[in-house]
Amino acid sequence: METFDETSIIETHISSIQGKSLYLQEYGVGIFKATPSKSALKKAIKKKLVTVNGHVARTSTLIHGGESIVLHRAAEIPNKRIFVLPLEIIFEDDDLALINKPAGILVSGNAFKTITNALRHNLSRSNQIDAIIPQPAHRLDFPTSGLLLIGKTNSTLVALNHLFEAKGIAKSYFAVTIGKMQKEQTIDVPIDGKEALSTYVLLETVDSKRFGYLNLVQLFPKTGRRHQLRKHLAAIGNPILGDAEYGIEGKILKGNGLYLHAFSLEFVHPSTNKKMYFEKELPRKFTRIFKKSRP
Repeated sequence: METFDETSIIETHISSIQGKSLYLQEYGVGIFKATPSKSALKKAIKKKLVTVNGHVARTSTLIHGGESIVLHRAAEIPNKRIFVLPLEIIFEDDDLALINKPAGILVSGNAFKTITNALRHNLSRSNQIDAIIPQPAHRLDFPTSGLLLIGKTNSTLVALNHLFEAKGIAKSYFAVTIGKMQKEQTIDVPIDGKEALSTYVLLETVDSKRFGYLNLVQLFPKTGRRHQLRKHLAAIGNPILGDAEYGIEGKILKGNGLYLHAFSLEFVHPSTNKKMYFEKELPRKFTRIFKKSRP
């Protein structure tokens, strides 16, 4: 029999009598708030975080009725180093947070200097029973700045992932692009063989000796492919200023990074059901070029 610290318990459920025995992976779907889907429950079972009558459960564990089924919190990795990086907190409550991601920092990965490793230094731990080490709910590219949504509990992180999958979170970005552009356009160019859709609105254009034209555009990604906005703008001949990967040879600005900023997020809060809307003003490098357009 496995022993767990009582503080590790997230949720407890006493199974009901079904008339016939059911496998835990079938019976257990939806019994815990923190694992609302079959895949979430299966992950928790594989990580040995579910017990039945005190024994570590398997997906094939049979439920007859009357069993005590417990979901446990994963033990935190001891001595994990925290990346000390002060972050601007746009919003924080007991379930989630929004931060302003600086350009030039990875969101996550094997590197030490990531936003993920800096979150514990900046955010308070949730008081909810399924509190986790804060985790980003989506990605922003290394050179991109702007709003990044963070989950502070397991159930919130799962709910935010579902919202992203269901296109229930509206995002907009600002970018500075090179070359002459239409006033607005829908870009429907597949990425890695998958459907990808973006729209943009042109807000302001200025003349440039080096680049011909520089444009301030607001972008609305309708899908979430990797490097989607950068690839889409490059595909129509208007790459983002400072994009060394997808830019036009001879027209790549060096030294000031990528001119792409995650400007706004709109979604329904998973716990309060309130409509949330946030903006983060443009970095100074944008406003030095464009004086008229101030979102």
